[in-house]
Amino acid sequence: MTVLLVVFMLLAFVGIDFVVRDFTQRAKLKRERGEREAILATSVRIEFAGEVKSLKRVALPKAKARILAVDDEGVVLDSFRRILVLEGYDIDTVETGPEALTLVQRNDYDFVFTDLKMPGMDGVEVVKAVKHLRPDVDMVVITGYGTIETAVETLRHGACEYVQKPFTADELSEFVNKLLVKRIARQEAMTLPTVRIVSPGQAETVPDHEFSVPGGAFIAPGHTWVRIEPDGQVRVGIDDFARKALGAPGKVVLPESGLEVRAGEPLFFFQLDGATLAFHAPVSGRILEANYSLEAEPLKVVQAPYGDGWICRIQPSNFQAELPHLLIGQPVVAWYGQEILRLRELKAGKGQPWEALQPFLESPLAPVS
Repeated sequence: MTVLLVVFMLLAFVGIDFVVRDFTQRAKLKRERGEREAILATSVRIEFAGEVKSLKRVALPKAKARILAVDDEGVVLDSFRRILVLEGYDIDTVETGPEALTLVQRNDYDFVFTDLKMPGMDGVEVVKAVKHLRPDVDMVVITGYGTIETAVETLRHGACEYVQKPFTADELSEFVNKLLVKRIARQEAMTLPTVRIVSPGQAETVPDHEFSVPGGAFIAPGHTWVRIEPDGQVRVGIDDFARKALGAPGKVVLPESGLEVRAGEPLFFFQLDGATLAFHAPVSGRILEANYSLEAEPLKVVQAPYGDGWICRIQPSNFQAELPHLLIGQPVVAWYGQEILRLRELKAGKGQPWEALQPFLESPLAPVS
């Protein structure tokens, strides 16, 4: 009876905690929306020495992104402000192309939306001019019925997308949010992650957006690490690059104890979603012991690659000759940078099978005789 009471109290506590968290989150979202509505209601017309007479600006604290929209139809610009401000975006709106270019030269925008059909300076000219002034800005064309072909043509001049009017609030919100995700992903791809040398214990706690090189361990070209034991044996595992590129394997196929291996030959295997990837031996020698606990707990190989997730111990037979082919310390940092770029180029092609990552695990060395 006491056990049932404890279980009931625990379930009640969990239920109450869930309700409180849900209520708090909803209240926070409602408060943020109310703050945005208040800011939207006070949007003002701003003039810059008569050059940008039609400018209306709504600025938010901690906005998702900054947007400039240009359209000669005031009702369209009103819709942009109303919809996108409530979605959490800063937005400036103007009614002519020249005004838009004036603002682009003065301010940092993430996106510029331009209508195609405008008097004086049309959308094609706006796209060309903005991409000339600020190649980093994402251009989006607002098109109506009958101008789709022209909108597609602007993609050659640097526009990244086009949106067709009329649009609903949900359609525009979803469209802009997807654009933002693509922009953030592209910016992240242009910035190399941090690669740093740390102690083996710290290496396993480095965030996903960073790569660690364990101090005191050698790294092989096939993304395995080698650590020399006090008795002259070596311990082998996967490095931080491999665990972040592959993730957790469904199964680890380990080498047999007593097996003689040569550097550059397959040593152990990961099985992931039906694919089998081979890791190659970083050194030649005899397998003394394999970490058979990984057969029951393959997650350990990525959770603690330099600790409990080690793969095997080897008695090296030609270590002095093979040592120059291993990297340690700062040279690993420089090499990781090249490997990360290779990986990003590969992942840029969608739908790549796991087997596409096999070249990263290949040793450039021929098996040592």
